[in-house]
Amino acid sequence: MSMDNLLIPKHVALIPDGNRRWAKKRGLPGFEGYRKGAENFIQLSRSAYAMGITTFTLWAFSTENWKRTTEEVGGLMHLFEQMIDSQIQEIMKSKIRIVHIGRKDRLSSNLAGKISKAESQTKQFNTHFMVFGLDYGGHDEIIRAIHKIQESNATVNEDNFKDFLDTKDIPNPYPDLIIRTSGEKRTSGFMIWQGAYAEYEFIDKYFPDFTSEDFQKAISDYSLRARRFGK
Repeated sequence: MSMDNLLIPKHVALIPDGNRRWAKKRGLPGFEGYRKGAENFIQLSRSAYAMGITTFTLWAFSTENWKRTTEEVGGLMHLFEQMIDSQIQEIMKSKIRIVHIGRKDRLSSNLAGKISKAESQTKQFNTHFMVFGLDYGGHDEIIRAIHKIQESNATVNEDNFKDFLDTKDIPNPYPDLIIRTSGEKRTSGFMIWQGAYAEYEFIDKYFPDFTSEDFQKAISDYSLRARRFGK
C-alpha cells in the first residue's frame, strides 16, 4: 500500500488486545500469545517510524492486569525484561527515546531498574519516542497527578495540568490515533486526558494477527478523517 500523500499522524497509540484468545484459538498456552504479540510490536514499531510516525505508544500492562494469575503476571514481567535486553541496542542505534508511563513502585526491582536504565540511555534523543504503558491506568494516572499537584501547591489550569501527567516529557503527548485490536470497542480508561480528541480504530483481529499492512490501512483510514477539535 502506498503511503504517499497521506496525512501521517505524529502520535499513534496501541491497545494490543486479544493475545490470549489468539493462543487459545490455536490450542497454545496463553503465554505464546503474549510472546507472539511482543514480536509483532517490534515489527509494527519499525513500520511506524518508517511511515513518519514520531511517537509510538504501547499499553503493555494495565493497573487491572495485576488481577491475573501469579504465573501469568510473572511470565509477562520476564517477557518485558527480555524485550528491553534484546531491543535496546537497535533502539539506541535508531535514536529512539524510551519513555515509561505508569508506576514503577509495584514492578520488580530488576524490571524497574532495566526500564530506568533504558530511559537514561536514550534520554538524549528527541526526534522519535517509544512509550510503554506498564502498570498504567488512566484513572491511576489522574489520581497520582492530583497528589503531585497537592504536594507542589501549584495553581493548575487546563494548559499546565499536562505537566503533572506521566507523559510530561513527551513533546507530543496527545495521540492522534488510538488503535485497539481484537474487536473490543472500548477505551478501558487508556490515556483519559491525552486521548480526549484522538481518533479511534477498532480492529477485528487479535493483536498477533494485526499486520503492518493492517497498520497502514488504519493510517490510511485516519488520513481521510476531518479533525475539528470542537470547532
